[in-house]
Amino acid sequence: MNTKVAVRKCDKYDTEEIINLITDIYTTCDGPEVNNKKVLLKPNILIDAEPSRCVSTHPSVVEAMIRFLQSRGAIVYVGDSPSIHMRGFRSTNSGIYQVCEKTGAIWVDFLINPSDVPLGNGKIRIASIITEVDLIISLPKFKNHELMIFTGAVKNTLGLVPGLTKAKQHAIYQDRDKFASFLLDLNDSVISHFFLMDGIIGMEGPGPGQGIPVKTGVLIGSSNPVALDIKATTIAGYDPISIPTNYLALKRGKWLKDPADIIYDGPEIESLIKKDFKKIPDTGSGNKAFRFVYNRLKRIRRLQRRPVFIHENCIGCRECIKICPQNAIVMHCEKKNHVVLTDRKCIRCFCCSEVCQSNAVEIRRKLFGV
Repeated sequence: MNTKVAVRKCDKYDTEEIINLITDIYTTCDGPEVNNKKVLLKPNILIDAEPSRCVSTHPSVVEAMIRFLQSRGAIVYVGDSPSIHMRGFRSTNSGIYQVCEKTGAIWVDFLINPSDVPLGNGKIRIASIITEVDLIISLPKFKNHELMIFTGAVKNTLGLVPGLTKAKQHAIYQDRDKFASFLLDLNDSVISHFFLMDGIIGMEGPGPGQGIPVKTGVLIGSSNPVALDIKATTIAGYDPISIPTNYLALKRGKWLKDPADIIYDGPEIESLIKKDFKKIPDTGSGNKAFRFVYNRLKRIRRLQRRPVFIHENCIGCRECIKICPQNAIVMHCEKKNHVVLTDRKCIRCFCCSEVCQSNAVEIRRKLFGV
């Protein structure tokens, strides 16, 4: 498999400049021919929030990729399934739907007639558009992730799974490594042909929904999602082998066997590393000694990081209740906007934190109480 990764510095969301950089990155990494082909662009739209929140792929990056592909003769479709997905969803707050209207790209609702694709020994529901296009190009966002530590190219494929089917996977794969393995299986079943990561403004701290926007100043491209994620997590200041999808992918050896095999094109990687990037705690899973201790500590529930609800911030939207795959969250029967977590049911998937738009969920250790 092609292991080329190109990184280019980019300090602002200037669409014309981004088009030039995409042209360079795509050519450098031998992106696939798109002339007279139907191409699905799959940005990262966790929730339909304004671009300043840095929750989704920036609309300027989406527009730049649409225009680049159209200039090469492609018919472009755009879509994603947010955490809470209702029929007729259009990503207007993020500005991505408006970009589609402006450029003539075709917006797709992933909930319409989804299809089944094989996954391991079973199958999973996927947006049917993947059977109608020739190529898929993924536009992940440079962000932290409370469960998976970093959400990159490999994880962005999950958005092709429509609606609450995504959240249900957490109930099936109730472990960080198991969920990472599921994501790799999904990338086996649904192959994206190119990846361009929006790392112009990234998200540090408690991502993917409640983190802090931070200038990271890069665009990263590759046809190899694991190679891209290894370079992206290196730039974020992580040991890339501590990221579950990275070290399990290296163990499988399909996408990449050794980080040294990556063909890198860009500035000296050391000059790009964000040494003060606020990381997710409990990393280091690729280290055998760490994993030995971590796997035992995680059995002691009071020592685990868990959702803690900040009741004074809660607006009563109930999105956390809707998305919880274990039905571990309910609204207090008497207290207004007071969410209650049944700790013994909670599987620490942190989906509640992802969808909360009012900063009412923190992920931290709570040694006492329930």
